[in-house]
Amino acid sequence: MHILRIMAVASAIAVPQYIGPAPATAQTPSYTTNGDPTLAALIAEALEGNPRVRAAFLEHQASRARIPQASTLPNPALSFTQHLAGAQTRVGPQLSSISVSQALPWFGTLSDRREIAAAQSDIRNQSYAEQRAEVVRQVKLAYYDLAYLDQALRITGEEEQLLLHYEALAQARYSQGFGQQQEVVKLQAEVTRVLNRRQDLLRQRTDFEAALNVLANRPVDAPVPKVEIGERPAVGLDEEALRGNGLSDRPEVRSARLLIESGGHEMRLARRRYRPDFTVGVAWGSVLGRRDEPGRTNPPPGNGRDTYSLTFGASIPVFRSSCDAGVREADARLSAAEEAYRDAVNGVAFAVRSTAFRLKTIEGQLALFENALLPQAEQALSATEEAYSAGVTGVLELLDSEEMLLDVRLGLARLQADYMKALAEMERAIGSAFPEEGS
Repeated sequence: MHILRIMAVASAIAVPQYIGPAPATAQTPSYTTNGDPTLAALIAEALEGNPRVRAAFLEHQASRARIPQASTLPNPALSFTQHLAGAQTRVGPQLSSISVSQALPWFGTLSDRREIAAAQSDIRNQSYAEQRAEVVRQVKLAYYDLAYLDQALRITGEEEQLLLHYEALAQARYSQGFGQQQEVVKLQAEVTRVLNRRQDLLRQRTDFEAALNVLANRPVDAPVPKVEIGERPAVGLDEEALRGNGLSDRPEVRSARLLIESGGHEMRLARRRYRPDFTVGVAWGSVLGRRDEPGRTNPPPGNGRDTYSLTFGASIPVFRSSCDAGVREADARLSAAEEAYRDAVNGVAFAVRSTAFRLKTIEGQLALFENALLPQAEQALSATEEAYSAGVTGVLELLDSEEMLLDVRLGLARLQADYMKALAEMERAIGSAFPEEGS
């Protein structure tokens, strides 16, 4: 019944139908490092030491231990009875008895309980995989923010040297009577502005460095080497294929499918409450021989023979309103699981669509910056420098050209980092490496 309901859910939202539970053991999350050994080492360290990842793993281990507990019969009951006044029988007084009984749930109850525990364990396993994938994403985002900041620090350092050169040129022009002291002051103020920007960049770098260390459970002040983005990987953006990968590999979707699987078993288990449970047992009674005068003089056949008995019992499920409520609860939980599955599928579609559009937009901006804005800004500054050296233009025009080039270079560095961060977001959206190593 629950499989049919899953198929209906999948059909209603135009996604592939649920075909079975996810693997029982979390695999190492599939991710790409684009050949960057520093990033690979940071991710490996974070996956090994992050407290949230370790806690999710331990929760999964604990849930696995629930499986044999759920599928085991209740402990047998042992009872001992001592008669204060022995019951007289034909063959002698009965003084004590011992009985052992075993409760037996209705057929299939233990298997359903085991399947529920196994599904819950698999859900914990997917939570573990989700935490690992999320840590990989967070490491990458912080790492590429560091890459931008390191690039920005290098650019502002070069800009500082350029402004100092302009200041020396303005000093020389002023000493020769071709310039004004105001030009020197303006250039000095611009140098101070760049130095202030560098201090702000250094502060931000300290924050992202600390964030990376926290993710890896390292000392918060542990140094992270300078980061440099290598060759930018080209990617193909087949959104339909990416959504298919997400429905297959994203831990949240797998977890939602497993929740439906568990809901089906819970529904069957709730319906079994209408059936009785059984109890079987054996008993032994200690009987002493006849001690009265007739018994001693003429013992009856089997005098003092112990008694043995078998018992069989069954519960009577008369409180059907409670059973009905249990079925309604299980049905509501199954419906909630189906809604969670819809939400997970929609989440994949949204994340793939949004991130793919972001990647395409950044690609277009990168081409614009690299092919037009950066060459134009460099040419404009070069022409302004020549005009300033010849005394044709003033320091304000020079500073405008310098600031425009600085903004373009910083904007290009930001786009390069954002592109790599978008790749990490797509990787998290589909639950597998993006782009694949070597692709």
